[in-house]
Amino acid sequence: MRISGCSAVVVGGAGGLGEATVRRLHAAGAKVVLADLADEKGKALEDELGVRYVRTDATAEGDVLAALAEAEAAGPLRISVDAHGGPASGGRLVGRDGTPLDLDGFRRTIENYLTAVFNVLRLAAAAIARQEPVDGARGVIVNTASIAAYEGQVGQLPYAAAKGGVVSMTLVAARDLSPAGVRVVTIAPGTFLTPAYGEAGDRLEAHWGPQVPHPKRMGRSPEYAALVQHICENDYLNGEVIRLDGALRFPPK
Repeated sequence: MRISGCSAVVVGGAGGLGEATVRRLHAAGAKVVLADLADEKGKALEDELGVRYVRTDATAEGDVLAALAEAEAAGPLRISVDAHGGPASGGRLVGRDGTPLDLDGFRRTIENYLTAVFNVLRLAAAAIARQEPVDGARGVIVNTASIAAYEGQVGQLPYAAAKGGVVSMTLVAARDLSPAGVRVVTIAPGTFLTPAYGEAGDRLEAHWGPQVPHPKRMGRSPEYAALVQHICENDYLNGEVIRLDGALRFPPK
């Protein structure tokens, strides 16, 4: 699939992974819509790159539809990337004092990290499926999970459950959308050093870097974005979850 000349939506495009993806797709010639809630950063990228920023809550149908409509107006919509983040609850299933894990916190984490991904997936799929096919293909949807879906650590149950749901949706969505010529691929990153960590970045690098088999460092956002571009351009990647983790496997703690 040719990226140049088509439009793309990047949900969470003001975050570390999302910003790198916005820059990569823009450089490849896509007309990018940055969908996020970070107004200051989103507008700064809009001014710098000439991309379009649309304030978007990924859990809200109307917001996502507005971002998709903006992309469709710019050109044939063929790429949707969801890299949005947000708060996640945690804690042991049963605390040391015998208290069970909070149900509301679990629900909020599932809403943000699974239900919102499904919301973007379903609406983006419908929009991409409306485009004219090129050689039988209409586009690609890239979602973001985590290696926590496979090796969730102690205290990560809500987050691991949500990311496991994203992993499980991948093949089914790809099968559902195959008649429309729309591919679905998920990236499962390991530990990535993004600006969101701020001053804690050096400490996290010192902790996680030595645990990664090779290269012995945390991942960098441009490496995620490079994989997104390859997924877009490689028509035979479909229905797969790709780990991007330097062969890291999370220990229990």
